[in-house]
Amino acid sequence: MTATATTGSTPGTPPDAPLTGLRVLDLATLFAGPLAATLLGDFGAEVVKVEHPRKPDPSRGHGPSKDGVGLWWKVLGRNKRTITLDLSRPGGRDTLLRLAAGADVVIENFRPGTLEKWDLGWPELSAANPRLVLARVTAFGQFGPYAHRPGFGTLAEAMSGFAAITGEPDAPPTLPPFGLADSIAGLATAYAVMAALAARDRTGEGQVVDMAIIEPILTVLGPQPTWYDQLGHVQERTGNRSANNAPRNTYRTADGDWVAVSTSAQSIAERVMHLVGRPELIDEPWFATGAGRAAHADVLDTAVGDWIARHSRTDVLAAFEKAEAAVAPVQDVRDVLTDPQYQALDSVTTVDDPELGPLRMQNVLFRLSATPGAIRWAGRPHGTDTDEVLTELGLTPAELAALRTEGAL
Repeated sequence: MTATATTGSTPGTPPDAPLTGLRVLDLATLFAGPLAATLLGDFGAEVVKVEHPRKPDPSRGHGPSKDGVGLWWKVLGRNKRTITLDLSRPGGRDTLLRLAAGADVVIENFRPGTLEKWDLGWPELSAANPRLVLARVTAFGQFGPYAHRPGFGTLAEAMSGFAAITGEPDAPPTLPPFGLADSIAGLATAYAVMAALAARDRTGEGQVVDMAIIEPILTVLGPQPTWYDQLGHVQERTGNRSANNAPRNTYRTADGDWVAVSTSAQSIAERVMHLVGRPELIDEPWFATGAGRAAHADVLDTAVGDWIARHSRTDVLAAFEKAEAAVAPVQDVRDVLTDPQYQALDSVTTVDDPELGPLRMQNVLFRLSATPGAIRWAGRPHGTDTDEVLTELGLTPAELAALRTEGAL
């Protein structure tokens, strides 16, 4: 699939897109809130990105750029029309309320109390549109002792227990080198918005989504609270190993590459032992359970690692596939872009961007057989669609000029 972008009027939403007709105002900055809006836009929602006239979303300047154009924004801003609006100005506030009156969803990530300071809190927004869903994405949620603290995904990765279990046992806790907590919160926010919209279909009324970035990452870490509650068990750092099965690690091949092996199923573990020439280990009493194998990870890692070290990556992958054992190459982005499975799925697709030309980025998150999503255009320049969107709203040229004089646009 190749998506086409234009700088003038935006391409129309495919009529069979599942979220066609859904209107979303993205007031958020950086990653979690904007990503949720991106995910909705990928499946047909009409997303309007609202940015400050003089302080654009900082994601435009995050990471590498080309010809002065931020590349991260090209992904995060896709399928969004971009307008400017200073919500702290009376004209900006009034215009936002007019936009909200015709919207289904507003996504924001200001610190608690900020919208209220501008008289744009839930009472005002819901009065303008009783069917509105307001998604509020913050580090710590809308209440509690930390609610008013500044916060980012990094703090969630530390607070949730993720960093504590990541890294080698004798090394410091390790933070991820990308926005993990923000990304998980973005996925969770998109899900929460859809749940709130489903409730609206029954009740006719909107509601507030309170998304704390510290919570979704806690959920995906698994049953740690339950383990501790019932057993006093605290999960420790184990590097690439697992406490639940072995062999499970990364292993270096004869040609200096790396592969990852997993044996979550007993049958796979047995196949791996046959493959590496150590079938006698299968007869050990401890081999019969994942926990038993994990307790003897040194023995199993040596058996697997020694065999892999004698073979090239190509031969290792071929042998594991023939044995129906689970293995994958450890790939960087260069490998991902040439991987035949990713190519078959079109996981990284090409978007025709008017600023940068053909532009490769991750495709929509999943495939729907009857109502697929699509990337209609990549992230657009700051404020590109301001006049168009506000004219559609009914503002006259004189009103637009007055807003600009006020500094609201």
